[in-house]
Amino acid sequence: MALHDIRGGSARTRLLGAASALGVATLLLAGCSGGGTTGGASGGGEGPGTPIIVGTTDKVTTLDPAGSYDNGSLAVQTQVFPYLVNTDYNSTEVVPDLAESAEFTAPNEYTVKLPAGLKWSNGHDLTSSDVKFSFERNLKIADPNGASSLLYNLDSVATPDDTTVVFTLKTDNDQVFPFILTSFPGAIVDEEVFSADAITPDQTIVDGDAFGGPYKITSWDFNKSVELSPNDSYKGLLDAPVNGGVILSYYGDSSNLKLAVQQGDIDVAYRSLSATDVDDLKGNDAVKVVDGPGGEIRYIVFNFNTQPFGTTTAEADPAKALAVRQAVADLVDRDAISEQVYKGTYTPLYSYVPAGFAGATDALKGLYGDGNGGPDAAKAKATLAAAGVTTPVKLSLQYSPDHYGPSSGDEYALVKSQLEKDGLFQVDLQSTEWVQYSKDRTSDVYPAYQLGWFPDYSDADNYLTPFFLEKNFLGNHYVNTEVNDLILQQAVEPDATKRTADIEKIQQLVAGDLSTVPLLQGAQVAVTGKDVSGVTLDASFKLRFAPITK
Repeated sequence: MALHDIRGGSARTRLLGAASALGVATLLLAGCSGGGTTGGASGGGEGPGTPIIVGTTDKVTTLDPAGSYDNGSLAVQTQVFPYLVNTDYNSTEVVPDLAESAEFTAPNEYTVKLPAGLKWSNGHDLTSSDVKFSFERNLKIADPNGASSLLYNLDSVATPDDTTVVFTLKTDNDQVFPFILTSFPGAIVDEEVFSADAITPDQTIVDGDAFGGPYKITSWDFNKSVELSPNDSYKGLLDAPVNGGVILSYYGDSSNLKLAVQQGDIDVAYRSLSATDVDDLKGNDAVKVVDGPGGEIRYIVFNFNTQPFGTTTAEADPAKALAVRQAVADLVDRDAISEQVYKGTYTPLYSYVPAGFAGATDALKGLYGDGNGGPDAAKAKATLAAAGVTTPVKLSLQYSPDHYGPSSGDEYALVKSQLEKDGLFQVDLQSTEWVQYSKDRTSDVYPAYQLGWFPDYSDADNYLTPFFLEKNFLGNHYVNTEVNDLILQQAVEPDATKRTADIEKIQQLVAGDLSTVPLLQGAQVAVTGKDVSGVTLDASFKLRFAPITK
């Protein structure tokens, strides 16, 4: 039975029944009898130890941290894998998590001390050898959908003993390496279960009980449901779960997700409800809407090989290819997208580092459109004509209907309309669901396509390094040596003023190249039942399940 299907009876009743059938009856019975870990449960009268049901439309790419760089995968990984360092609730300061201590012991050496006697949930010893294995396999596999590109400054990992790890960096004074350890490539995995040179299948990980975070997975039905129970072996920074476990249930669309939280069939709805749904739910006394700080961005990516006049096309011409990107930037109307599609819950974004981060600028605002953030068709027409581009330009544009919320279809229909309005573009708009989309986009299938970004760590670098280094997460064949060098330079610049100036210059240079066209900036939103507490949407940009109770 698909656990995200809410037709025919109470979804909560059927979810719990299915969980029992899937072999987690012990977890749920312990929760219903008030067993499990104790903690600050409040409201609803169900008490501590009660299982929590979380609903989402955000799909997983893979459970293996080496093969994913998306929020749906991280939402599970951050619950079940250990990290050496982390950020505490409502803080951006990097502090020890699994580690006893973590600090620079030399300008290019970051030393981590682990407690003795750590265990994986399967009983295997968790030692420095697992840490070394985790980072080395990530770099060796270098999966195009993974985050190994963030480890660009890692030279080697040494393990003098079972509880000591020494990361040697290529460049001194790295300002962002500790932040990177809190994100995707920082997850530690069990070397006795995971492959050293290939992505490990999800079921192999689950069958191997290879977990070291606050929870372990007791049942895995890919993008249908995940059953999590508290992991007694976890000895990290975060508090032990105050609930008896979590059932993460995947929904095919936001309308069903909204209905489920309205009817009390789930306790928390997180990613992604439409702006209209959130606005409607704010007036519903049966639920609570929880807001968190921004950082999410939406943007269009250009593949420099396959876009019109791209490097590998029959009519390859760099000047014409740039003119096409510039014309798109001249024509998009961010205000219209913000108001018509997202009811103001997303705001226009005119640069690469969003507002609220040191070094953020509005680099695109003065360069494109009318110079004040609005579109300018005459300017776009002149740009294309000056480059010798015949109009209408045929542009294939792709978006994902399930990964970035239900409004993506309306958003990209409006973008198509804006580009075609004055006859300058003929847009072939197509959509593909995320699991396939995430593979296609790194295989040069899409000339131009939608992406969104949910930052891994709270620093401007997280909007630059993954996108614009020569070997980057986008894999869109963008290369600018000056940009590349400046990104590496700002990452090791200890003077805050100089570092901010570098970040600002990077944005100006990339705005001229238009590797991507930023569109919108948004905030985090979750919707919960009235009796649910402990949902924290903070600057870590991760929803941690452990403190959620009812």
